Amino acid sequence: MFNKLVFKNLSFKRLSTSLVVVTSLLVAQAPFADYVNAAEQAQKEKRKSYLPSPSTGKKVQEAFELYSADDIDGALVVLLDIDADKEYDKAYVSRFIAVMYATKGDNDQKTIKYLKAAIEPDILNESDHSESLKLLGDMQMQTKDYKGALESYYAWMDFSGKEDGQTYIKIANAYYSLGQLDKVIAPADKAIVAFGDKQNQNPYILKVQSYYERKQYKETIKVLETVVQLFPESKQWWTQLPMFYLLVEDYNKATETLDLAYKLGYLDKESQITTLASLYSQSDAPYMAAKLLEKYIASGLVKRDDKNISSLANAWHSALDIDKAATYYGEVAKMTSDAGIYRKQGMLYKQDEQFTKAITALNKAIELGASDEGQIHMSIAESYFYLEKYKEAYAAIQKAVKDPKSRKYAEGWKRFIIDTAKRKKVTI
Repeated sequence: MFNKLVFKNLSFKRLSTSLVVVTSLLVAQAPFADYVNAAEQAQKEKRKSYLPSPSTGKKVQEAFELYSADDIDGALVVLLDIDADKEYDKAYVSRFIAVMYATKGDNDQKTIKYLKAAIEPDILNESDHSESLKLLGDMQMQTKDYKGALESYYAWMDFSGKEDGQTYIKIANAYYSLGQLDKVIAPADKAIVAFGDKQNQNPYILKVQSYYERKQYKETIKVLETVVQLFPESKQWWTQLPMFYLLVEDYNKATETLDLAYKLGYLDKESQITTLASLYSQSDAPYMAAKLLEKYIASGLVKRDDKNISSLANAWHSALDIDKAATYYGEVAKMTSDAGIYRKQGMLYKQDEQFTKAITALNKAIELGASDEGQIHMSIAESYFYLEKYKEAYAAIQKAVKDPKSRKYAEGWKRFIIDTAKRKKVTI
């Protein structure tokens, strides 16, 4: 039902090259030789800033030039060959190596290894350390180390003093992946606040999933009611909300919402159409149910099988269009060879005074072994009687008399048929 609530939108994909390029450029765009400006900037920051040694800086510059020429493997060879002595140089080079592995995208564990090596001494410049923490969290999510990712994201927020909607989504997703469903809500709400006027659907998806899997359907409904207002163009919310109304047995709201979704053109599945038709029938609108089913059975969206045609027949029956109801019951009867359906069709034709069709259907019911044979013979006799075919009526009523269940009533009809035939001067 839930189609996993389009939860695929939240899956972590491999980091794209462009993302990592941006990350690496944050460091590499400044000329490596411009250490004087960097030193002056460091004095303005609370965190002490360091500079790589000239030999290390030269090697990193060489690696960056290879990277810029799309020779990532060459850049890695240069970086891995650096034998740094100073703690800052080691961290600085480790970060660049991690960025290269992340760019290649073929060895997440090495990316994580070098990111940790870069972060652990807590010596990188502020922006480098901050970006490394965040990238580490992303890589840990990618490798399904959700606990580690949570530690990294919270460490990034503590260190940088920043927060953003996407990071809170990742935190909520990590809790969801760990099965800690109750912890999903708080970061999802913080993500919603962080996005402000530019709302994102993903935190709402996480909230719906959390509440749904904990069977908190009323809370799920509140979220969905908000989402259909924020994202009215997203049809999945319009089809999910009425299903939750059904779970809490609020049939009026289920009908209203699914009806509106239909009018907006959002229903494109058989189950959605048949559910709406069922709701129409339950809300005393069988004509709307019949017209809906008839339209989509004709279009092919709803299968023309015995179940759906039977629903259509029932809808027309409830809408008091006896002729259409009988016609569709006949279609079901042919599909199923069900004596009871033929009997129902025959009785409806008799009610609609289509006596010839009634006789045909009722005889078919007997042929297929209907259980109340005496009652059916009596209905056949009545149909013949109203067609003024008294001889055939008499023959049918005689069979009804033989059945103990219908004998008493059939005897009365037998006398009435005989008297009427005499009066009409018809020999029976």
